[in-house]
This record gives sequence, C-alpha cells and structure tokens, in this order.
Amino acid sequence: MAGTDRVAEVMRRVDRRHFLPRDQRRWAADDRPLTIGHGQTNSQPSTVAAMLRLLDVPPGSRVLDVGAGSGWTTALLARLVGPTGQVVALERHADLAARAAASVRASGRTPWATVGTAEPGALGVPGQVFDRVLVSASASALPTSLVDQVAPGGRMVVPVRHTMVLVVRDPDGSVRTTEHGSYTFVPLVEDPPQG
Repeated sequence: MAGTDRVAEVMRRVDRRHFLPRDQRRWAADDRPLTIGHGQTNSQPSTVAAMLRLLDVPPGSRVLDVGAGSGWTTALLARLVGPTGQVVALERHADLAARAAASVRASGRTPWATVGTAEPGALGVPGQVFDRVLVSASASALPTSLVDQVAPGGRMVVPVRHTMVLVVRDPDGSVRTTEHGSYTFVPLVEDPPQG
C-alpha cells in the first residue's frame, strides 16, 4: 500500500529525538512512550505509525492535529501533506505548544504546519472542517464536536476509551466508525457539560 510506504518514509526522515526533552533523547529509538512534561507523552513510534496509516493522509490535504504534544506528529503530518497541504496543530499546555512549534520549525522548511495553544473549553477549531483529524489523547466517548470538523470524504483517528477508532465521513455526510485495536493514551480534556 502506497500510504504505508509513505508513513515509513516520513518516520525515517523526521527524527523523534529532536522532539524530546534532553533527558529523554537517549531513549528516542525505543518503541515506547516518553514523557514530555505536564503528564503528557510522545507516543511510541509503532502507535504513531498505526494511527497515520489509518488516517491515510494524501498530499495536499488539510489536517487537524489535536494534542500535538511535542510536535512530532505535526512534523510527520507536514511531510505527508506536503507544501500544497496544511496542518493545524493544537496543544492545551502553552509551554508545550511553544516548544512543539519551535521543534516543528527546526525540523525542516514546513511553513504550512502551525502549532498553537488550544482554546479552553473547545476541541479542535469549531466551525472549520478538515480532510483529516488526528487525536492523540483518549476520549471517554466519540467526541461529536470533532466529528463535526471532519469534511465530507474525510477521516478521523481517535482513541475512545483506549480503543482506536477510525471515523469516516462519506461524501453524503453520513458517518461510519470502525475499531482498530487497544492502545493507552493520556486522557483528552473534553468540552465541559452544556447547560
């Protein structure tokens, strides 16, 4: 599958070590999550690869990266979409977002990828739609506010109660979900209850 080869290639080209705190870099080649501060982690490479393969990111697509953390997934997505695409990455911790933005800038000339601080009480960018949505934190239920941000023909990969879920929005707007194994993630900070 071409998408599988592209994921392996970008993971070879984007060195995980450059996205880790100095005290974690010696373990960059290990297939395990590594701490980056604030109780957050840089996900293990095999998990990231599985998520990116499910996401099936074509060149030129517009991607939302929720829970950008260290910025490693943002840089990988930037390479997958290329200069005709766009990656909008959000991280809820301002200092992690700033470090991630600096790491993404340092990883190569990818001005089409940006990292910002998530708006409190909101998931993603309400009111906008994306061809692909990657969520790197575990939701307690399928987050409808993020499903709403998946464009017709688009896909979202999100862990829900530690089960990896692929969400596909068909061209007619209908939504299908499939489950793809069990994973452990930090929890997604979700929208406060409405009322």
